[in-house]
Amino acid sequence: MTVLNLRVRRVGNSLGATFPKEALMSLNVKEGDELFLTETAGGFLITAHDPAFADAMAAYESTKRQYRNALHELAK
Repeated sequence: MTVLNLRVRRVGNSLGATFPKEALMSLNVKEGDELFLTETAGGFLITAHDPAFADAMAAYESTKRQYRNALHELAK
């Protein structure tokens, strides 16, 4: 397990964190990209993907076969 330090700094009237280059490369993000902070039992998880979108896609995957004709009509 790799431990990297984040530094919290004042950005205008807000606070922001600076990420080490290694963390940004691992997350595959660049300036302007969104990161998602998810609270877990063991603390917080920072990811570059939206967990809500992933859940929505999983729901789509489980129903796309059942509703393929309706989805085809909606795509027109």
